[in-house]
Amino acid sequence: MKKFLIAGNWKMNKLTSEAGAFAEELKAKNFTNAEEVAILVPFTQLAEVGSKLAGSGIGFGAQNVHFEKSGAFTGEISVPMLQEIGVDYCIVGHSERREYFGETDLTVNKKLKALLEAGITPILCVGESLEVREGKGEQTFVANQVFADFEGIPRNMATKVVIAYEPIWAIGTGKTATPEQAEEMCAFIRGVFGGMYDNEAADEILILYGGSMKPSNAADLLAKPDINGGLIGGASLKVDDFSAIVDAAAQLK
Repeated sequence: MKKFLIAGNWKMNKLTSEAGAFAEELKAKNFTNAEEVAILVPFTQLAEVGSKLAGSGIGFGAQNVHFEKSGAFTGEISVPMLQEIGVDYCIVGHSERREYFGETDLTVNKKLKALLEAGITPILCVGESLEVREGKGEQTFVANQVFADFEGIPRNMATKVVIAYEPIWAIGTGKTATPEQAEEMCAFIRGVFGGMYDNEAADEILILYGGSMKPSNAADLLAKPDINGGLIGGASLKVDDFSAIVDAAAQLK
């Protein structure tokens, strides 16, 4: 049976009171596939969301983390700090972190290792820009990201990572990734991962699509064989929209 993960990335949105109300409303949905649902929220909301979701089966997590356990890193949050709150997931290497905050494959690799050691599931983001896509270099670019990000990570740990493909070229450009284009790249990523490890590892790893999945296109995207779910942006900010995507995955089980 195909496994899914529908993960909402709130980015820099909602205050704590709003987050708590959202979590309560989401919990009340009583999803039959709650273990395949998660929301990734700003640091200030983690404790509140975790408390509200307790006992629901719905996961929660952070959008970033530092790779060191402690030290002179003003403004950063460590893995032990996330562990203390009990988070399940943490996004690593999101395109916005790479573009605006200097995240590199080297720091991504360190963060993956730190999270895996702590038993927190990383959601690793990879994807190419419009310039790379138009230059026909998307496969080489994404493959190099995967190679660098998983450097030195053994198979038994690598399969615990969730990969999210972000077509950066289709975000805010007026261009749209079709389900076929999304499937093509997700299948390619699975092949690259299998080449690094083995076919069984490739079958095991979850690969999400992170390019504006919403209720109107979720079923078509989730039906593709190599897409195991979505890293949902805007549609994750409204309970009904997010729930519709969760339900679309449940109907494909």
